[in-house]
Amino acid sequence: MSDQPAASTASGELVIDIVSDVVCPWCYIGKRKLEAAIAALRARAPGLTVSQRWHAFQLNPHLPAQGIARSAYLAAKFGGKARAAEIYARVTSAGAQVGIAFDFDRIQRQPNTLDAHRLIAWAQQRGEAQALDALVEALFRAYFVDGRRIGDRQELARIAGEAGFPEDEARALLASEAARADVEAEDREARAVGIGGVPFFIFNGRTAVSGAHDPPALLEAIGAAGIAA
Repeated sequence: MSDQPAASTASGELVIDIVSDVVCPWCYIGKRKLEAAIAALRARAPGLTVSQRWHAFQLNPHLPAQGIARSAYLAAKFGGKARAAEIYARVTSAGAQVGIAFDFDRIQRQPNTLDAHRLIAWAQQRGEAQALDALVEALFRAYFVDGRRIGDRQELARIAGEAGFPEDEARALLASEAARADVEAEDREARAVGIGGVPFFIFNGRTAVSGAHDPPALLEAIGAAGIAA
């Protein structure tokens, strides 16, 4: 994305830009499939450097800051819980195949994800790749598996602490307006360049894949980006 430095296309470095939302189940599935693709790639090229950059996209940017009841959201989006259950059955099956135990019934509130994205942006700026991945994973799990309220700032700070970040610093960040403008700008930029759905992966700034594709398709795109896959 434009606010990031240009990605290297060197054969020994793979930079992955990931446009995602933490309330998108296919983004969670896509994360797992990307991890499998990267593992396969590293097995073939142990010296390869891989870095990931997360970019904000809000599936429901117009939700109030406090979110809405999940039942109201399902009624508006799918026509009710029964129809949603049919759709989520496919998601649950796909998740099980990559080790995700989705539990949609535990979700009580549909959150606005602006604060979650601010937290991710803050963590990313700290430059701790493993901790950042742990935070993104924790946010997905908190929402989709544990049914936690990731629109609540206190809960977000606790999740950050569990992922290894200073909880007090995360709480202070969330109490401020820091990173809000950047997150909102990233969301607008993604839509402006034609990204209408997530996950969306960009490899070395050269090739892009939209959707939670299987590892072979991701490896093909990585290969097209100049990395021997």
